[in-house]
Amino acid sequence: MNGKLLGILMSILATAAATADEVEHLVPTMAGQSFHIEEGARPYARRLSFTPAFGRLGGDDYYSLRLAFNPNPWLGYEAHVGHNPSESVHALVHSIHTLLRYPLSGRFQPYASLGYGMMLIFPGAVFKADPVTKNAVSAGIGLEIYIRNDVALRGELRGLTLMGGMETTQDGSFDYRELSVGLAFYRSLGQ
Repeated sequence: MNGKLLGILMSILATAAATADEVEHLVPTMAGQSFHIEEGARPYARRLSFTPAFGRLGGDDYYSLRLAFNPNPWLGYEAHVGHNPSESVHALVHSIHTLLRYPLSGRFQPYASLGYGMMLIFPGAVFKADPVTKNAVSAGIGLEIYIRNDVALRGELRGLTLMGGMETTQDGSFDYRELSVGLAFYRSLGQ
């Protein structure tokens, strides 16, 4: 009985090993090279990037989605939407950023960003006030660490300045710090 059971198990394992080599990869060039990256500078030209991220805006949690297009290796344009939930007041940020980079060889890719957008501030149920919309200017630095050719761990630190009509500061502006971490998924649009 044990010999027959052992024969069945060996047959199952042989079948599993044979079919494991028949896996169809979504990115055929990545077969057998899950964490390998190509030599040379990262190819940013004509690539899209989608980045879900989380972090902190001021002292509260922050969640964002970013979509970027790089028309050439050193310049990118990014649309950014973020939400800052809080107990008494929460905010919605939407902006357009310019990403400037000097592509390097290897996994570590630094960049700088400069952007303009709006912050919508919604008072919670505690306050009887209307939502407020403010212009926002931001600048920051970031670092992408490539896990493989099409996926990078992305960290960014941005300064966000709200402009106009705030009585709490002398010049009418208010500053926040945004710290976020996310995964950037890259796709090429071809040559």
